[in-house]
Amino acid sequence: MSIPVPAKYIADFEKRGFGMFIHWGLYSQLAQGEWTMNLHHISQEKYNELFNNFTAEDFDAKKIVALAKQAGMKYVTLTTRHHDGFSLYDTRGLTDYDVMHTPCDRDLVKEFVEACREEDILPILYHTTLDWVHPDFDNDFDAYLEYLSKSVEILCTHYGKIGGLWFDGNWSKRDADWKLDEFYGMIRRLQPDAMIINNTGLSRQGEAGHPELDSVTFEQGQATPMDREGKAKYITAEMCQTMNRHWGIAAHDLDYKSPRQMIERLCHARKVGANYLLNIGLTGQGGVTKMTEALLEVIGQWTAMAKDSLYDGKVCDIRCSHEKDFVLEKDGAAYVYVHDLPLLGPKDVVAAYESTDEDHSLSNLHRKVKSIRWIDNGEELLFSQTEDVCSYRAVGFPYGSHWIVRVAKVEFE
Repeated sequence: MSIPVPAKYIADFEKRGFGMFIHWGLYSQLAQGEWTMNLHHISQEKYNELFNNFTAEDFDAKKIVALAKQAGMKYVTLTTRHHDGFSLYDTRGLTDYDVMHTPCDRDLVKEFVEACREEDILPILYHTTLDWVHPDFDNDFDAYLEYLSKSVEILCTHYGKIGGLWFDGNWSKRDADWKLDEFYGMIRRLQPDAMIINNTGLSRQGEAGHPELDSVTFEQGQATPMDREGKAKYITAEMCQTMNRHWGIAAHDLDYKSPRQMIERLCHARKVGANYLLNIGLTGQGGVTKMTEALLEVIGQWTAMAKDSLYDGKVCDIRCSHEKDFVLEKDGAAYVYVHDLPLLGPKDVVAAYESTDEDHSLSNLHRKVKSIRWIDNGEELLFSQTEDVCSYRAVGFPYGSHWIVRVAKVEFE
């Protein structure tokens, strides 16, 4: 039994490692989350007011893509149409319920894709498969699937080469015939190197599906290692999570994750070979909140420190003595991601986190260690090696710094 070789576009997606998810639509003007139309029973008349007031005057695709890049994100996934049925792209006569029929009158997906290309960021287009407002979704499903296929065909033919399509909503009709052979076949014909991802939802995280799919999803969950032995195709994995409790902006949702939580979840994803897709919700007219910008800036400091191995590093068989720690290999070196180290200083000065002992070890090395040093300041660590176990002193953070997860580079003789 062997592991299949990944297609080049899947391998490239894996190397990108960290992406930004953007939820934005008419619902953003209400700032109550992306499901507000459904859960708060908002009438179509009220929703039409949002449609007639949509200017996107604050939407600056170049600024948003620059924020993603500064945070260390290498791809961005944008909601081109969410479950409310409204499209941020020019549907070219397929429906009047699109951005071109609002006061905005700009193809926002076009602006987004062009901004991504300028910064070497991979553009991925989210598209709902569930539609709350299209009458055929419940009344004539075959007709609805034709409408859905024509919608996605527009995305595949009018925006140049895209990085992928990210679908969401098949979980709403699990027993229906979605005619996926034809649907995915159309995408493969028009965009042969596009990632095809279809979210399996909260209750079926990590489940593989149709053979054309390129990644499993872990919505709001923790990714687990992929079992690829003997499989016909190499598929990857992606964890997607929100900064707070909602995907679309929610003005009164103050429950933001800390930089520690987000950095540790990014680390967990890379530990098991998965990507991490972190969501932001834009404001009603397309702006980025100050909180979002601040959190992205902090995350960007950490990814800049860890960049030597975070993206190109490969999961390996080297074992760490501490459960949360892990190793990625790159160019013959090992990079150890060390968690829960204390902040050093007098106990009357430093309120330390709960921390592990400073004694750490690596096993299953099969090589002789030459040196171990911290990436953030170049400090060399004391170590000793007996047979296949290397013990080292993982000293804590010098007063004046705290990287949350510290990375040590191990070089071999």
